[in-house]
Amino acid sequence: MDSEYAKNELDYIKHYESKGYTVQFRIADDEMEDLESKMKYRPEDVMIIKEHRYEGISNPSDMSLLYVLETKDGRKGTILADYSAEGDTSIHEFMNLVPKRNVSSDTETPPDAD
Repeated sequence: MDSEYAKNELDYIKHYESKGYTVQFRIADDEMEDLESKMKYRPEDVMIIKEHRYEGISNPSDMSLLYVLETKDGRKGTILADYSAEGDTSIHEFMNLVPKRNVSSDTETPPDAD
């Protein structure tokens, strides 16, 4: 993957989808939910495989964070969190509750290293 993709969340999402991370998640009522199956997960049910931070093109303070995730029952997908001052903090609050043992030590590895 070319370095030009380092600032584009959509390209990373497409890359991970090609690797089988196709589930889209959301946070609702302090749980992570698979948008298609409606399965719900608590923080201890989730593994954070990788995370990628992005700065806004026109405003560097507009940031987002892409989480690449696996669940205890084998679902693999992503969730994109707004990291700006106006953003919804529920995703970050949930991810902060994921046990440290469930967070990959190389979360910042570029996807082309996979």
